[in-house]
Amino acid sequence: MRYNHRREHTRQRFDTKSIKFKMWVYFVIFAALILAILWGLQTIFLQSYYQGMKTREIFDTAEMITEKYGSEDFEDRLRQAVYENDISGQITSLDGQVVLVDFYLNDNAWGGDRNADIFIQTRPMLLNSPKQTIYFTLFNRVLNSKSLIYGTVFTDRNGEELILFLSSPLDPLGSTITILKDQLFYVTIIILLLAFILSFFISHRLAKPIRNITKSAKRLASGDYDVMFSNGHYSEIDQLANTLNYATRELSKVDELRRDLIANVSHDLRTPLTMVKAYAEMIRDISGDDPERREAHLKTIIDETDRLSLLVNDILDLSKLQSGTTQLEVQPFNLSETLHEILTRYDIVSERDGYQFSESIDDDIFVDADRHRIEQVIYNLINNAINYTGDDKKIAIRLHEKDHSVRFEVSDTGKGIPPEKLETIWERYYKANETHKRPVVGTGLGLSIVKGILDAHQAQYGVDSEVNAGSTFWFELKL
Repeated sequence: MRYNHRREHTRQRFDTKSIKFKMWVYFVIFAALILAILWGLQTIFLQSYYQGMKTREIFDTAEMITEKYGSEDFEDRLRQAVYENDISGQITSLDGQVVLVDFYLNDNAWGGDRNADIFIQTRPMLLNSPKQTIYFTLFNRVLNSKSLIYGTVFTDRNGEELILFLSSPLDPLGSTITILKDQLFYVTIIILLLAFILSFFISHRLAKPIRNITKSAKRLASGDYDVMFSNGHYSEIDQLANTLNYATRELSKVDELRRDLIANVSHDLRTPLTMVKAYAEMIRDISGDDPERREAHLKTIIDETDRLSLLVNDILDLSKLQSGTTQLEVQPFNLSETLHEILTRYDIVSERDGYQFSESIDDDIFVDADRHRIEQVIYNLINNAINYTGDDKKIAIRLHEKDHSVRFEVSDTGKGIPPEKLETIWERYYKANETHKRPVVGTGLGLSIVKGILDAHQAQYGVDSEVNAGSTFWFELKL
């Protein structure tokens, strides 16, 4: 058993799929790639790069000579060019007569008397070339090195055709390359060691906050909602940690609401079911032969059954709204008339229970909305005000236009809502942690249904409340 644990621990430390391992490998590969390029440029391609550079130099010098030949500053520019680029040469006529005395950077550049022989051999080749321009490399036995030979025919400012002949030694780079190889060997060892160390440090620093987040996520998955996700050293890690902390808080709320929902729905189901059973037994055992008592007991059973039906319908409505499966039937209708019709149905509440409704309703306000759903919103808000208004039982209802929209408000004179609970009142059974109060009207899911319907309409809504001064629930629809 101990052996298996040790193997598992080793596997976790050297996980080849981990970010830490991948970062370490990628960093080392990158360093090795840079070194490979450096080796190639400094050893393999150095000779060809050097020859290409010398070729460009001799071409540029030839272009300068053919353009500036005969000008006042020609000799100064020629002297500077042949000195800077290590170039030798001469200018002759087409028949080989020297026009400009040979210019040399040093006396051995051409190998002494072999100058005339080289030119005699090269001049026919030059004159017979299609573009009358040639260049090639020539091995110099005297200096035991190669030289780059260039020849071209050009016309001077007097219209005379002349031949420019240039040569530049190609210095042997063998010793230079050997020195570079020796230096690169030590540079490679140092850079690879630094790459190993730095990549290990960087990958560890990057992977550590991710590992911490993973550990916290496992605690969250086990139901520990008190876990906190720590920030790392990077903006992306901080954003991930903040998002997960937000998700943790929301999951905690959902879990709390789930427990509250189960507790309260169980309470609301248990009470009417108990009463239905009790009164059914009373009818069977006691009042079956007494019409008056039987009718009273049957009415109680019917009322409690209606309450059960209302609770089930509200739960179904809320589930549909939250799942997005409810289809709105949007059409224009007169909200003012609809509100008047709804309020007439509360006359019996005023007469029987003493509730006082004050109305301020603008006439003929039309909106585009689902009439049945908006009626449900108004009912639930008014029922909520009835449940929680003060002892004076006063409720104020207003409907008026406001900035190209219509605003509905219902106010009560109850105890109000503490500021810390204003964001949670729209959830199911938001007062479950308080002494449970069975509402006069409704099931306790009314505000959640209101929220779902108004969200579906993309409407603005909210509540203005002050402790011990009542609350005003409102929503706004576009005209």
